[in-house]
Amino acid sequence: MKIDAELCIACEECVPYCPMLAISMKDDVAVIDQDECVECGICLRSGSCSVDAFIDEPATWPRQIRAEFSNPTVPHRSTGLAGRGTEEVKTNEVTGRLKPGWLAFAIEFGRPVTGARFRDVDMVAQALAKVGITFEPANPVTALMEDTKTGKIREDVLNEKALSAIIECVFPREKGPAVLKAFQEAVKKIDTVCSVDLADLVEPDESVPAEKMLNELGIPYRINGKTNVGLGRPKFKGGN
Repeated sequence: MKIDAELCIACEECVPYCPMLAISMKDDVAVIDQDECVECGICLRSGSCSVDAFIDEPATWPRQIRAEFSNPTVPHRSTGLAGRGTEEVKTNEVTGRLKPGWLAFAIEFGRPVTGARFRDVDMVAQALAKVGITFEPANPVTALMEDTKTGKIREDVLNEKALSAIIECVFPREKGPAVLKAFQEAVKKIDTVCSVDLADLVEPDESVPAEKMLNELGIPYRINGKTNVGLGRPKFKGGN
């Protein structure tokens, strides 16, 4: 996103709308820091500019991934889905991503309103890969990896910044403690915030094995998580 200096009237109305604080005033004209801008389009959609000074030009690779990960109206080319670009486990009864005896782990980088460079995503992805997890194939971050066995993200996107990017992976329940420990160590080295999700299947007695594991590890968790009640059709063969 850019601002037409000839049209800008320096009203400063657009400045507070940028979640990355990338808009500032310079020589009585609003300017956008291109390195910090994540192409989320919030400034344009806010309607704050009375003279239509915003210039929304299609970006080329690798910058084009900024809009895909940050602008909810732009679909990801790898999955065809807008927003986060993944269904996560919300449709598990149809997709069968999470199977009995396994846990699903999701790490959302940059949210809320902090943003994240893919070099930070790369660091955590590689740390998790060493423990022996399986990255979700239908995920836009996975699509950026050179090798899903190592978690290495391609070099040309490491400096790109996004409003939100999610790593998704699955692993056998018994690997849970090792995976969480690897994650806890890796996030000490990154410069952003993370929101963490751990998904498990509910047992016939309505217990959730992951709760016991988290309690034993002393890891606090919120009880108001999302619940998949299994109403989707057609159901995944062998799914819950």
